[in-house]
Amino acid sequence: MLNLKGLVHFTIPVKNANKSAEFYSGVLGMKVIMHVVPAGMVFLRCAKDFLILTETKNPLCVAKDDGNALHHAFAVESEEFDKSVEFLRSKGVKVIFQDERNEGVFVGRSAYFHDPDRNVLEIIDLKAPTFRPMAAFPASVLAGVMSEKAKNAV
Repeated sequence: MLNLKGLVHFTIPVKNANKSAEFYSGVLGMKVIMHVVPAGMVFLRCAKDFLILTETKNPLCVAKDDGNALHHAFAVESEEFDKSVEFLRSKGVKVIFQDERNEGVFVGRSAYFHDPDRNVLEIIDLKAPTFRPMAAFPASVLAGVMSEKAKNAV
């Protein structure tokens, strides 16, 4: 087994890295670290984390509707959540779904929206930011997620 130390970055496929970088920096407030023009890449920093916008002719998964199962989530402070949602709307960003989860791995208020390439993004006001062991979940959360044998092993 590997002994991983954490997540370094993740990559989001885009059609135009510079245009998308304007959205990620100007709307989401990320800091542009470097443009690698020949590779069609823009490196960004979000607090202590990094992401890379990478140009691709064939995006991995473009949301054709307002589904939100495949997405990238970013944390916001509790007192900033409502202001953040209103700011997105003021910039013409359509919030496609809002939710407040009171159980599960990530608990808190969330809002989902698209970037310029229709990648689904989420902002979340995490109330329980640490992973909880499966034994801490209500049976309703575990139903359908784990086999009976796995549930008994927890």
